[in-house]
Amino acid sequence: MHLDIWLLLGATLVLSAIIAVRLSHQAGLPTLLAYMGLGLLIGESGPLHIRFDNAELAETLGLAALVLILAEGGITTSWRRVRPSVPAALSVSTLGTLISIVVVALSAMWFVGLEWRPAFLLAAVLAPTDAAAVFSVLRRLPLPSRLTGLLEAESGFNDAPVVIIVITLSAHTAVPNMAELLGVMVYELVAGGIVGVAIGWLGAQALRRVALPASGLYPIAVLSLSIGSYGAASLMHASGFLAVYVSALVLGNARLPHRPATRGFAEGVGWLAQIGLFVMLGLLADPGDLPGQILPALIVGFVLLLVARPLSVVLSTIGFRLSWGEKVFASWAGLRGAVPIVLATIPMVAEVEHADRLFAIVFNIVVMFTLLQGPTLPLASRLCGLTSDEQTRELDVEAAPLEELHADLLEVRVPADSLISGVEIFELRLPPGASITLVVRDGASFVPEPTTPLQAGDTLLVVTTAEVREATERRLRAVSRKGRLAGWFGEKGQ
Repeated sequence: MHLDIWLLLGATLVLSAIIAVRLSHQAGLPTLLAYMGLGLLIGESGPLHIRFDNAELAETLGLAALVLILAEGGITTSWRRVRPSVPAALSVSTLGTLISIVVVALSAMWFVGLEWRPAFLLAAVLAPTDAAAVFSVLRRLPLPSRLTGLLEAESGFNDAPVVIIVITLSAHTAVPNMAELLGVMVYELVAGGIVGVAIGWLGAQALRRVALPASGLYPIAVLSLSIGSYGAASLMHASGFLAVYVSALVLGNARLPHRPATRGFAEGVGWLAQIGLFVMLGLLADPGDLPGQILPALIVGFVLLLVARPLSVVLSTIGFRLSWGEKVFASWAGLRGAVPIVLATIPMVAEVEHADRLFAIVFNIVVMFTLLQGPTLPLASRLCGLTSDEQTRELDVEAAPLEELHADLLEVRVPADSLISGVEIFELRLPPGASITLVVRDGASFVPEPTTPLQAGDTLLVVTTAEVREATERRLRAVSRKGRLAGWFGEKGQ
């Protein structure tokens, strides 16, 4: 094809994917299904008959896309929100991953008839959850911040140990004993984390002190530093995936110039990487191979969903004070997405026996169980007692730093069921250093008086110094939940 045809086809495909995002969002489905459906539609069996069967290229492009997706996840993750959940997330992404691998591998040997090496390879490929799949659904649910922090951090951490296991099992060499494998994993994870922290911190210090000639260069610099940490860690034989996520997390939470623009740029790159990745995986899948592996996929998938995932969550979160409702929901919300399918290309490149069958099983599991779990997450959260139709939703807060003033501008939207409605501004008792400067109501804006009562649907512009921003957000959340007497009810807005 000529370049103009390729550009037209690419632009049409991206726009179609954007429309598919909207439709899947309304249906409560993860967007990965729409993207992979597009890939199957334009593939060899579709009307365009585009043939793509280069597993080695798919592995390279898939890993590169995962680096971008992890970088976007780290940059857009609030460290303040996930910090309390990090110890539990580390436990689930390491100990929980090993438990899941053992349970799924044994079931694949007993019920599907796989030999031990393909069985453990299949189990390892299926072990990691996928951030893109999980949060395309979860971010629309009003869940406890401890739970969303756990799931978000887990999806960022668990890729690293699984990649090590999959590459080890795919190699045409003797598998090292358990002690050697654990030693390699510990070194790679610790070294990758150190590289990520070091590059993130040094990069943040440099960007604070270097005045770049254009604001658009700051997002590029932040993303480049995150991606560079992957290469630096890989050269040290450490975990590049953990390094890129950690460095992006450090950079995304540092007080850097043009931070909102950086987040927006990272989100755009992340969306583009997801679209390209899922469409490519849909192209790579052979529709003729998929029906024959539906039964094995159902067996392994239900073992993963109903036995391995719950067991791994329960055992790896002992001592972390999660309620049983939170554990049950975390078990059900462990969606699989692009990561397992990309990892399934590694055995294909290494020419592992039955690699094509493993890929078809993994592809079927991702599609079928995403269709099962994704739309039922709102119901699952209610059954677990984590949310209800009557529960007050959290305030939607966005922040933009005022660099020269060392202050933040908060945009606060008052939901329909918030108890802030009817509260006068002086009754909010915001901490010194914070002030509501503008109220937008019914499309019109005005500067409020201290006695101005707030209403549902209002948008408030709050200017606050960096030192009291967290206290300001806590106070607004407290009043939203319990009204003007929130302090008397013991509500602290956590």
